[in-house]
Amino acid sequence: MSSKTERYIHKLLRELGEDPEREGLKKTPGRVARALAEITAGYHTDIDKLFNDAFFRVDYKEMVIVRDISFYSLCEHHMLPFFGKAHIAYIPNGKIVGLSKIPRLVEAFARRLQVQEKLTVQIADTLFKKLKPKGVGVVLEAQHLCMTMRGVKNASSFAATSSMLGVFQNDNRVREEFLGLIKKQVSGQ
Repeated sequence: MSSKTERYIHKLLRELGEDPEREGLKKTPGRVARALAEITAGYHTDIDKLFNDAFFRVDYKEMVIVRDISFYSLCEHHMLPFFGKAHIAYIPNGKIVGLSKIPRLVEAFARRLQVQEKLTVQIADTLFKKLKPKGVGVVLEAQHLCMTMRGVKNASSFAATSSMLGVFQNDNRVREEFLGLIKKQVSGQ
């Protein structure tokens, strides 16, 4: 971020009733600008480069699941963090993707101002488009500081969202297998 962002943060501190020149805050505008640049780096991620042609022809027909992918994002309504776990599955159609690309995809979209619902759909749609599998399932579970720190001040609630495409949407057995497998992991059964 630019020194222009630092100037905005300096002004914001003053608007909040703080003295941005006091010892503890002198370097805060620069730190906040760098933190915001890092937290929103997803705007500059090239999704094609992220995948880096890591698609491989493999005759594998069963579900591939990558679960418990930690993510952090900023709510676009309050610019407060929300964070949690993503669980992603797909059924290949002759082609698989390098497993590390899935958490990288989550991070690319999470590092933007977001709502959890949109984040869920972006991940599912992109994986479905790039991989062309038989189906994709995505479940995100997150805690939102905008609900914890302000408003209802509910510290124990989590939001869950899902996006099911292809056979995950059309075949209840596939959907239930996926949801059952991530439920077992979450509850430790």
